Amino acid sequence: MRRISSGSPFEATMGYSRAVVKGGWCFVSGVTGYDYATMTMPEDIAAQGRNCFATIARVLEEAGFTMADIVRVQYTVTDAALVEALVPVLGDVLGEIRPAATMVIAGLIRPEMLVEIEVTAFKG
Repeated sequence: MRRISSGSPFEATMGYSRAVVKGGWCFVSGVTGYDYATMTMPEDIAAQGRNCFATIARVLEEAGFTMADIVRVQYTVTDAALVEALVPVLGDVLGEIRPAATMVIAGLIRPEMLVEIEVTAFKG
């Protein structure tokens, strides 16, 4: 088993890895829209979604996977009214990949977080 870190301070304080690789599987923890280089958060959900996918792509690459290996995705969105603004980002990134997906409307741990995206990738 291999653990991957993105350098987020949350990983150390909350006791988790950004991703865990086991065999042909890569389990990527929920990613929020922070720009981890600056630890800033955009105000709109589309920009947060793009940041989420940029982090996911970097983590998958470090783990030896690609975005095309994503087989499952879960979105947590803080308000159903925000979904329409997020959908174009989802289509741009995953429209050709089309993994199994679930979207949940729920609160996140910080008020500036509007979306969290978790993926599972597989290459067999």
